[in-house]
Amino acid sequence: MTTPRRALVVVDVQQEYFDGPLEIQHPPRDESLANIVAAMDTATAHDVPVIIVQHRMPEGAPVFIEGTKGWSLHPAIEQRVDPAWKRVGKNYGSVFAGTDVAEWLRAHGVDTITIVGYMTNNCDLATAVEAEGLGFATEILSDATGAIHLANEAGSVSAESLHTTLMVLLQSNFAAVATTGEWSKAVQSYAALPKSNIVESALQGRSAVSA
Repeated sequence: MTTPRRALVVVDVQQEYFDGPLEIQHPPRDESLANIVAAMDTATAHDVPVIIVQHRMPEGAPVFIEGTKGWSLHPAIEQRVDPAWKRVGKNYGSVFAGTDVAEWLRAHGVDTITIVGYMTNNCDLATAVEAEGLGFATEILSDATGAIHLANEAGSVSAESLHTTLMVLLQSNFAAVATTGEWSKAVQSYAALPKSNIVESALQGRSAVSA
């Protein structure tokens, strides 16, 4: 594996995810927030470029109205933002849609993005999927992201089940999944993180189910 040229993408660590209907449920919000901060500190210490992303919605939307408290970054993130970092506002799930993020990454020689932030089941997933088509390798930190409970006409799922399922799904094709501690060690040693593939995951899945 070649040495990855990383950028840390801090996705939507906004107040909406700590109060109200979109409260992150798993992993616990305070734990994932602490790990996001730790990843930012690792990036700073090892000259990994950082992109800070904030979702925004128009006036009248139920959440993320630009300029409101819910739209604001969590204070633990805002106080660490370096003016030299790239800041992006987005209107879609993926951080690439309707932004210049892909162009900025290429201009800075980045070939691998590391996703932290919220939500596993929406913007993180959308970003990882779109990154594949844009030619970027992706990493996602399982303990620095988070999901919510969901229920609708299709059924219901707990945040823990949803988060776990999506980590397995991402590791099978779209992203290398690791903890913040594992990622920090990889950054320090300039190493790539291991990732499975759909065939290996299918074979292991078949064995696990039949065991």
